[in-house]
Amino acid sequence: MSDLAEIKVIAFPGAPNLPVYAALENGYFKGQGLAVSLSTTPSSVSQIEKFAAGEYDLAFTACDNIVAYREGLGAKQLEGAADFRVIMGATQVELSAVVAPDIQTASDLRGKSLALDAVGTGFAFVLYEMLDKLGLPMTDYERVAVGATPERWASVKSGAHAGTVTIEPFTSVAVAAGFRVLRKSTDVFPNYQGGIVAARQSWAVANADRVKAFIRGYLQGLDWTLAPENRAAAAALLQAKMPEIKPGVVDAVMTSLLSPRSGLTPKAAILREGLKTVLDLRTKYGSGGKVLSDVDKYLDLSFYEAATKG
Repeated sequence: MSDLAEIKVIAFPGAPNLPVYAALENGYFKGQGLAVSLSTTPSSVSQIEKFAAGEYDLAFTACDNIVAYREGLGAKQLEGAADFRVIMGATQVELSAVVAPDIQTASDLRGKSLALDAVGTGFAFVLYEMLDKLGLPMTDYERVAVGATPERWASVKSGAHAGTVTIEPFTSVAVAAGFRVLRKSTDVFPNYQGGIVAARQSWAVANADRVKAFIRGYLQGLDWTLAPENRAAAAALLQAKMPEIKPGVVDAVMTSLLSPRSGLTPKAAILREGLKTVLDLRTKYGSGGKVLSDVDKYLDLSFYEAATKG
């Protein structure tokens, strides 16, 4: 019988999961006394429901999802107050407005439908702001909840929708298939806290040693991923875990992922200005009239600070 402590993680499919893959592959979690399992979700609603119910211990999710459910503004009503806290950063996430090949400008999307995970959470607000800055207000197109990036990209590729918002590797896959990127989040926002690691605070307090061990193992995987000498091995590992990444696009995916401007955040730090951007966007597009400005309300970095002390 294994004496390793179990941690179940749920994440969105995507290249930002590479440090977890690396920590699993290289035995970093095991070296911290953990048996970590990683599952991916078809949508933010599915992820949050299972996370809130305790089916998973940690969630790699959009920072805005934690803000939304803490404020009672999520796409799904949860039983009781959401006990979620951000315990660590993960990635800025470069989000791209990907559209069908026949769409030349944002105005060509007028009257058409766009595929989203959920219309009022996650990265939808980033897409709305990018298009708004291109002169297309959100009232001029239809917004349809489809699911996570693989499902959204598939719906655009099939012609069911005219565009969507993507992360890597799906952005590079779309471009290689002849689809167009109208705008990237890195063109619009100087700093954006895209992906984070969250825990239910009650569970984290009761399992503090386990949480700290996970953070240490993840940081080892992150350091390995970001080390220049490991780039070829990291690319091979990512392709093994995500076969949809073809050889012709893997270099572009890795370049975006390894850049602190568009990808993984060194030391998994929380970008406070980036979190402020998240709050500003929710205040503008989906706060129900609330002005959100208290960054610390959504954080509990005590586990990270304890895990990295010294």
